[in-house]
Amino acid sequence: MESSILESVGTEIIGVMSPVSLCMLLVVLLVYSLSSSNPLSDPPIRTAANLVYIENPQDSTSQKLEGALLNALVFVVLIAIVTFLLVILYYYNFTNFLKNYMRFSAFFVLGTMGGSIFLSIVQHYSIPVDSITCFVLLFNFTVVGVLSVFSGGIPIVLRQGYMVCLGIIVAAWFTKLPEWTTWALLVALAVYDLVAVLAPGGPLKLLVELASSRDEELPALVYEARPAVSNSARNRRSGVGHLVGGVSDSGSLELQAVSRDNVDRRENRGNPEYTVVNADSFGSVEHERNDDAVEMLPLVGHLREGYGSSSGSSSEYSTVVVNRENEIVVEEEMSPLVDLMGLGEPTGRDALEDGVAASRGIKLGLGDFVFYSVLVGRAAMYDLMTVYACYLAIISGLGCTLILLSVCRQALPALPISITLGILFYFLTRLLMEPFVVGAATNLIMF
Repeated sequence: MESSILESVGTEIIGVMSPVSLCMLLVVLLVYSLSSSNPLSDPPIRTAANLVYIENPQDSTSQKLEGALLNALVFVVLIAIVTFLLVILYYYNFTNFLKNYMRFSAFFVLGTMGGSIFLSIVQHYSIPVDSITCFVLLFNFTVVGVLSVFSGGIPIVLRQGYMVCLGIIVAAWFTKLPEWTTWALLVALAVYDLVAVLAPGGPLKLLVELASSRDEELPALVYEARPAVSNSARNRRSGVGHLVGGVSDSGSLELQAVSRDNVDRRENRGNPEYTVVNADSFGSVEHERNDDAVEMLPLVGHLREGYGSSSGSSSEYSTVVVNRENEIVVEEEMSPLVDLMGLGEPTGRDALEDGVAASRGIKLGLGDFVFYSVLVGRAAMYDLMTVYACYLAIISGLGCTLILLSVCRQALPALPISITLGILFYFLTRLLMEPFVVGAATNLIMF
């Protein structure tokens, strides 16, 4: 009996929602703790998100809306241009350049933007620390972060922690944008994410397809959730379970490695000419020889010697090798015996999808962390009730996206559903629910 979709992706959903929730929580705490040090009288900073228009509190509503839309349009165009440039560089195998650029970007974010936030916290809470110690701590934090994100052999927990830190730092800077620009930017990015991932010729779609065709990691900052594989799933995906032996048409004996599931599924279709032998028995026999060198089973070796002279015939048989750890290695060759019995491994689309699902967990782009947290951070500037509503809406939208991901089995945008629900719940809570709850509480009405 096959497990349900919710059961199969439950661990993955928890593994993705936990860091997203932590990122949003820390951004809200930063906004609350540093809001008093950023009064409204300070002039807004000019970034790539407000190149055209800097919002002024004295401007009219139409001016704010028009300027916010222009800022969002320019920002999305810049992102699209950079993404297409990334695809072109990756297509022409400028992989080292892209890796070095991402290392520099991570170093810049952790060192300068993160250092600015760290200094703001030190000043706000009057933490007694000298400049040399502050510089050493910040430098070590930055270097370890770059090595953790881009180097191998690093614990996955440390890498995930630094990915969350990158999202927190960038999101904290985006919360400094004016209100109208922030909302227009979130809506524009949700639409762009939908088009870039799903539309034919979209830059993100092209990048994902190119990386999949090369069987390489995406050249981007991506949070990877590696769920723990259950025992049942590990048993289902176990390697060689049995060796099927039989006599071919020419009278020679041959062996073929077959998985346990295929034997169990087709045990009622037995053929008296073939015998199913447990592979562990061959491992124990070879282990008793106490030979350090890798040896070939004599039965299969004799078989290949007999057919080595005929052209094309040797490729039809599989080679079974036993190494010193009693592990059986089988060459990826199809034998007529297994082809005849229908016991071969699954091929085509199903086999590819099963392999991808087994080797890769759910991956979430760093931009999704950032803009989820920007929405919640903007809500935190108004009221805690809107924070709760936006958080529940974002998590619900992310859960729906992950369920659709398990059904569609292709790359899906993570921003549209969550951002749409978050913005909708923000304005509903601010315009309807908050006045009702405050009015009922001030008049001592229980409901």
